[in-house]
Amino acid sequence: MLRELLPFQISIEKVTLAGICLWALALYLGFSPVSDWVMEQLQRWFNFAERSLYTSQEEFERTRVARESQNAFYASLFSIVPFLIVGGLVNFGVEVGLGKNWALSLGILAAMGAGVYELGRRDGQQPEE
Repeated sequence: MLRELLPFQISIEKVTLAGICLWALALYLGFSPVSDWVMEQLQRWFNFAERSLYTSQEEFERTRVARESQNAFYASLFSIVPFLIVGGLVNFGVEVGLGKNWALSLGILAAMGAGVYELGRRDGQQPEE
C-alpha cells in the first residue's frame, strides 16, 4: 500500500528498526523521570492548544474531563518520539563503531538492564510498611 502512494521506494532494514526500538525502550525506561516530564509537558501543551478552539466557557467546562483524558492518552503516545530519535542516534553510533550485530545485541542488553533498573527504582520509592 505504501508503495502505491509514494513515487519512490523506501527501504527500511528490519534489524536497524529493531535496534532503534530497543534503544528507545532502554532510554525510555532508564530515564523514566525524563519521560514522565516529557509526557507532562505534552499534556499541558495539548490542553492549552485545545483551549483556544472553544469560544464558549460553558462548552469548554462541560467537556473538560473527557478532553483531558484524551490529551493524556495522546501525550503518552507522543512522548516516545524524542526517545525514538535519540535511540536512532545511539543505534547509528553503535553500528558505526561496533557493527550491526553489536548494535542489536547491546540494545537488547540495555533494554533488559533498564527494565531491571526501573523495577528497582520503583520498588525503592514505595514506602515501607
